Amino acid sequence: MTEKFLLLGAASQISHYLIPDLLTQTDVQLTLFARNANDRLKKYADKAGIIDGNWDNYSELASVLKDQDIVYLATVPSMVTSQKIVKAMKQNGVKRLIVAGGLGIFDEVVGKFGQWNAQMIGDYSAIKEASFALCDQDLDVTFLRMTWLYDQNNNTDYEIVPEGEPYKGTQVTRQAVAQLITDIVKNPLLYSHQNIGVVEPDTEWDKPSFY
Repeated sequence: MTEKFLLLGAASQISHYLIPDLLTQTDVQLTLFARNANDRLKKYADKAGIIDGNWDNYSELASVLKDQDIVYLATVPSMVTSQKIVKAMKQNGVKRLIVAGGLGIFDEVVGKFGQWNAQMIGDYSAIKEASFALCDQDLDVTFLRMTWLYDQNNNTDYEIVPEGEPYKGTQVTRQAVAQLITDIVKNPLLYSHQNIGVVEPDTEWDKPSFY
C-alpha cells in the first residue's frame, strides 16, 4: 500500500530539495501544506496534493492530518503550535513524525564551537521547550538536531550523532538533510523514536566554513 506523506511547511528551504527527492526515490503519496501553497508550490500541482493553510489554525491542521502515515515538520514552531500539532496527530491516529529541529536542545554542543553557537543563537529556551513538546512519548518521532545549514549541489553526505554524545560537526547541507529524510521515508523504522544530531562528516571545526 502506498504510504501518505505530509509536509508541514512544504515551502521551506529543505523542502525545496526534499520534494524532488521524494518524487524520484519513493512512491509515497505527497501532500504539501503551506501558506499560499497554490502559488508557491504550483509546479508540483500534477504530482502532489497542495493545501493552502496555516498550522496555527487547528481545524486546518486536523483536516490535513487525516489519513496521513508520515508527517514531516519543516521547523520547530512556537510551543502553542507544537502542542496543536501533537494534539491533531493524536486526534487522527497519526504517529510517525520527522522534525527538522536544531542543535543545542540538550546543551550538547561543547568546546569552541559550542561557545560560538551559543553566541549566535542567543536565548534558546522557547525552542527547547517546543522541541521537547514535539517529542511526545505517544508519537514515533525522529527529531533531527541539525547543525548549521548551507546549500551545495551533489553534497548529500551526512553523519548521525546519537543522543547523549557530544556534538561534533559544524555544518551540513540542506541536500544532505533532504536525503536523510528520504532515507527515513523509504525505511520508516530508521531512527524510530530517536533524537539525533545531523552533521557533515569531517567538519569538527570552531565554526562553519561559511562564517
